[in-house]
Amino acid sequence: MPEPAALKLNAVEVRYGSVPAVRDLSLGVAAGEIVGLIGPNGAGKSTTLHAIMGLLPLHAGEIRLHGASLRGRSPESIARAGVVLVPEGRRIFGDFTVEENLRLGLAARRPRARNGGDPLAAAYDLFPVLRDFRRRPAGALSGGQQQQLAIGRALVGDPDVLLLDEPSLGLAPTAVDGVFSALTTIRERGVTILLVEQRAQRTVALADRTHVLVGGELRLTLSPADADDTDKIVSAYLSA
Repeated sequence: MPEPAALKLNAVEVRYGSVPAVRDLSLGVAAGEIVGLIGPNGAGKSTTLHAIMGLLPLHAGEIRLHGASLRGRSPESIARAGVVLVPEGRRIFGDFTVEENLRLGLAARRPRARNGGDPLAAAYDLFPVLRDFRRRPAGALSGGQQQQLAIGRALVGDPDVLLLDEPSLGLAPTAVDGVFSALTTIRERGVTILLVEQRAQRTVALADRTHVLVGGELRLTLSPADADDTDKIVSAYLSA
């Protein structure tokens, strides 16, 4: 029998009060894939990530991790099951040192983590600057370095599935390049990635496939071959 998707959403609906934010959303992410979620502001992208993490309740539908339902589980339980979120805006603690911020990721680390040894090595090996600056206050880092710290903190948890919410937001072009390069390396390490991003063309080029959300609904799925088809991408954003 085929292996179940690492992460599977089936007919998911999320509401804020009586207002639906995500409607009848179905998608899957196989182990080792990068799948993108793009769309205009208010499309339901961040809401989808928050629902996966248990930060928002499902009104309908199902979310499964390796075939097991996540519905009704706490964010802490979901993190320990192997799903970790890198939130929009990084959410680091500026007064803490870099190393102290990384150690916060241990709260999500599973009792039987895949990677033994120093749990901070996953972050330091990918982002050597974090090792160099480990004693510095995180608030003294550049924006790009702070984003590396946020991603590194998530990797300390040894996730099976990494959710990223706008990791390139507000970064300089060279820092954006670094983020997208890091995602490729993380995937090569065996981590499955669901990526919410504002940089549509870069996401389409990177991901195995990219879903376009508009008004809380999946309107189109793009392949890397569509990355240079700006008309197709813009038309999907403007669809009503």
